[in-house]
Amino acid sequence: MAIMVSFLCLVLMFSLVSIGDSLSLNYYEKTCPHVDFIVAKAVKEATSKDKTVPAALLRMHFHDCFIRGCDASVLLNSKGKNQAEKDGPPNISLHAFYVIDNAKKAVEASCPGVVSCADILALAARDAVFLSGGPGWDVPKGRKDGRTSKASESIQLPAPTFNISQLKQSFSQRGLSMEDLVALSGGHTLGFSHCSSFRNRIHNFDAKHDVDPSMNPSFAAKLKSICPLKNQPKNAGTTMDPSPTTFDNTYYKLILQGKSLFSSDQALLTTPKTKNLVSEFATSKDAFYKAFVKSMIKMSNINGGQEIRKDCRVVN
Repeated sequence: MAIMVSFLCLVLMFSLVSIGDSLSLNYYEKTCPHVDFIVAKAVKEATSKDKTVPAALLRMHFHDCFIRGCDASVLLNSKGKNQAEKDGPPNISLHAFYVIDNAKKAVEASCPGVVSCADILALAARDAVFLSGGPGWDVPKGRKDGRTSKASESIQLPAPTFNISQLKQSFSQRGLSMEDLVALSGGHTLGFSHCSSFRNRIHNFDAKHDVDPSMNPSFAAKLKSICPLKNQPKNAGTTMDPSPTTFDNTYYKLILQGKSLFSSDQALLTTPKTKNLVSEFATSKDAFYKAFVKSMIKMSNINGGQEIRKDCRVVN
């Protein structure tokens, strides 16, 4: 019960941004008043058995929202000739879909046919952050689930190799600012990355350098030993930061030390505005948390669904 009380206390600590016309904080007040608690319980139970669950759920929500909005299209299974988003190259490593299935099952038992899978995923992402020691916030609800999911569209996700102009374009197309970009990138404080996402920085970087010169040399050497050019172990990689199950501001400190994994992380130092934000968030965990909450609410307002799915993996 402590987690539930903590959620409610934390809600009061963070100011909400405007939440648009379609979503509201009390959307299920009469139809499914305990939805927040039901989803939190499912996420907490899964996390107690597998510490990688929070990182997986947060990433899943990002990857959902950046394609067709936050409509749970990332949860749909491929069917017949249609390859769904989850089978697109950037999404192959997504996991913990069962946690959303478990939450949906519990929600359906309490209030059938009322709560969308998209809302459950948005709530689960919030719970994932909170259970990892990060901030809590009240999630605006009322999303609908999409009926379309195409693996080919997963190419629209911002790639770890992106430079700052590519990142800016990707985020601005979704109504997200440079501050949103820097704040949401802080999600990289959780989880694990395979070598394929940062290999470009440690082997054959450019005509003059084998290794990205912006990378700390000893850090680069360590990554090279984990991810050799030849005979690389299957599924080799490394944690996103030294505390991969704790939601903190270590990510920003590492960027300033030249110890970030992705080109897209290091790119945040290449404009004065984004560099200043990185420095601010590295210095103040509170400033990062407030910005992250604001940007998460903003991102999760992007919606384009049509129905309330009975099963999160298939359209009605």
